[in-house]
Amino acid sequence: MRFGSTGESVKMALETVRANKLRSGLTILGIVIGVMTVITISSIISGLDANVENWVSSLGSNVLWIFHMPVIGVRPTAAMLARKRMTYDDAIAMRDLPHVVATNAGVRHVNPIFQVGLIGVKYGTKKAQGTMLEGDTTSLPEVTDFKLLQGRMFTEGENDTAANVVILGHDTAQKLFGNEPSVGKEVEIEGDLFTVIGVVDKLKQVFGGGDNPEDNKATFPYRTLKKLHPEDKDIWISAKYDDPKNRALVEDEIREMLRRRRKVPTWKPDDFEIFAPDSIARLWKQLTGGLAIFMVAVSSVGLMVGGVGVMNIMLVSVTERTREIGVRKAIGATKRNILTQFTTEAITLCAIGGVIGILAGAIITLLIRLIISALPATMSATWAIIGFSVSLAIGLLFGIYPAWKAATLDPIEALRYE
Repeated sequence: MRFGSTGESVKMALETVRANKLRSGLTILGIVIGVMTVITISSIISGLDANVENWVSSLGSNVLWIFHMPVIGVRPTAAMLARKRMTYDDAIAMRDLPHVVATNAGVRHVNPIFQVGLIGVKYGTKKAQGTMLEGDTTSLPEVTDFKLLQGRMFTEGENDTAANVVILGHDTAQKLFGNEPSVGKEVEIEGDLFTVIGVVDKLKQVFGGGDNPEDNKATFPYRTLKKLHPEDKDIWISAKYDDPKNRALVEDEIREMLRRRRKVPTWKPDDFEIFAPDSIARLWKQLTGGLAIFMVAVSSVGLMVGGVGVMNIMLVSVTERTREIGVRKAIGATKRNILTQFTTEAITLCAIGGVIGILAGAIITLLIRLIISALPATMSATWAIIGFSVSLAIGLLFGIYPAWKAATLDPIEALRYE
């Protein structure tokens, strides 16, 4: 085999690794840790990204949200908090817009923090605590991912008369009735009796594992909840429109209508906010962007340490093999041959570290999926390729100087070296 060829250099590098297993293992440890960190963190991010996308899609397609202040990615100012609230009539008026299919006006009552644990719903001797109370219009199933396991949706007549009917969340019904039918039974909520007319299917959540607070909820007709809690005035409007391509047009129509209804002068900005589920996805991307920077920073430390270790072992290797280099030069090896040999050895060492790091990251990813259901880690082939490529680049970068030192040795002085 020709001296200085890539194949021979790789073979010699592997022989060096086998001959000095402990030294080689400690040398590439930094590379292993760096690549493993990249694989592990990117796997967690990829899994969570997929979960967030699925959850956002479950919030409704072609949906816009309207609220009196921003609530996603912005800290409201005192002026925003003091804005006039949305109204039930605003939601009804939006239904007349050309591209709006349905609207829902939702209002929610949650026990104050200092009262967490109060009984929300009671049936006989069984109790569901900390239950959220929510009032909605009959359009709720058209606007959101609202699927009933049992029963039916309340009617316009029940909303108009503020009837004492309720639809229970999945977990609430389980606590009260177990696997028994719930429809038609009466439950006690805040001293009043309500007839159960439906039970909602279990809802998706962003992170798996644990109980979803949205599954411990009692949903009433809008006017029924207002009868229970007239003090709750924060109305959340959801508007479903006909086609994704009409989003900008629908936003403009809603904005124009609300400015007119709320009597906002032309020279003043909107005193309300219009946003969509993809706002959550964008905010999540910003958060994971910061996590990705952290991942790069942590892995860079390991890779740099590994690179310095590779340079150190290659310099030791050049010193140990000085006489061998002299012999090879004497029988015709060129500077390029020597440079190629030692550079390839350094890259091979780092490649071994990269492969071990990828395997270690894959094992950790699998363990995370099996042990921690809330972190649905998914290994990314892209990041595996990036991690391996970076390990090769580290080998090239930190192997150049020892290779250059070996290539520039004087053959006569090298032959005299003992």
